[in-house]
Amino acid sequence: MSHSNTTYFTNPSTFILLGIPGLEAAHVWISIPFCTMFTIALLGNFAILFIVKREPSLHGPMYYFLCMLAVTDLVLCMSTLPKMLSIFWFNFREIDFSECLTQMYFIHCFLTMESGIIVAMAFDRYVAICDPLRHSTTLTHPVVAKIGLAVVLRSAIVILPYPILARRWPYCRTNVIPQPYCAHIAVVELACADIRVSSYYGLFVQFCVIGLDAFFIVVSYIQILRAILSLPTKDARLKTFGTCGSHLFVILAFYIPGLFISLMHRFGQNVPLPIQILIPTVYLLMPPMLNPIIYGVRTKQIRGRLLRLFTHEGA
Repeated sequence: MSHSNTTYFTNPSTFILLGIPGLEAAHVWISIPFCTMFTIALLGNFAILFIVKREPSLHGPMYYFLCMLAVTDLVLCMSTLPKMLSIFWFNFREIDFSECLTQMYFIHCFLTMESGIIVAMAFDRYVAICDPLRHSTTLTHPVVAKIGLAVVLRSAIVILPYPILARRWPYCRTNVIPQPYCAHIAVVELACADIRVSSYYGLFVQFCVIGLDAFFIVVSYIQILRAILSLPTKDARLKTFGTCGSHLFVILAFYIPGLFISLMHRFGQNVPLPIQILIPTVYLLMPPMLNPIIYGVRTKQIRGRLLRLFTHEGA
C-alpha cells in the first residue's frame, strides 16, 4: 500500500503568509499606500490622545470614548502592519504558529472592541440629545470607566474561542495562508477536521455581537432623530444634528465596508483572489486612519487645539 504524501501535524511550527497572491511582484509598490495609511493612523491617533490629555475642556464622556477608540485603532494597526510590511519589503513570510494565533486574536478582539466603543459613543449622543439635563449625571467618570471595561471584557471573552479552537484542530496539506495576516477563517480552513464549530461560532460573533451592536446604534439614532425633528427651529435641528456628524461618519467607515467584505466572502466567488485579499487588508487600516481625521476636521475643540499647537510651535 502506498503512503499518502499528505503530512499531518497537530501544531505546525510556522505558517507562511503569502501577502497578496498574484501581486507578489508589486508588493513594494503596494506597501507605499499601506505605509502611508499606517503613518497617518499612528500620528492621528497619538495626536487625539495628546490633545484630550492636555485640554481640560475635553475631559468629558465623548472624548474619553474617543480616546478608547484611538487606543483600539493603534493596537489594531500595530497588530498587523509591522508583519505585513516585513512581507512586502523583505519577503519575511514565516510566522510562528503561536504568534499567528495571537495576531488572529488581537485583530478580531480589537475589531469587536471598536464596534463596542462605537455603540458606547452612540449611547453618549443619545443621552446628550434626548436627555441633555441628565447627561453629566448619567455618564459620570465611573460610569464611563465601567462601560469601557465592559467593552474590553466582552471582546476579550467573545473572541477567546477563536485561537482555542484553532489550536485544537489538526493541520495538513499546507501551512500556507494566502493573506498578509492571520485571519480566523483563513487559518482554520487549513485544518484537516470538521471545522463547523469554528465557522458557526464566527457567524455567531458576526451576527449576534457585531449585528447586535449595529441594531443598538440604529435604535439610538432613531430616538435621536425623533428628538431632533421635535425641535422648534431649523437652525436648532441642524446644530443638534451636527453634533452627531463625526460619529455617523465613523459608523459608516466601520460598518459599511465590513458588511461589503462579509457579503463578498460569501457570494463573491467570481471576484479575483487578489481583490478578495486586498479589500479586507485595506479595511483593517481604513477606520484607524479615518477616525482621527474625521474627529480632527469636524470637532471644533480638537481642531482648534491642534491649530494652536502648530501655531505655537511655528512661533
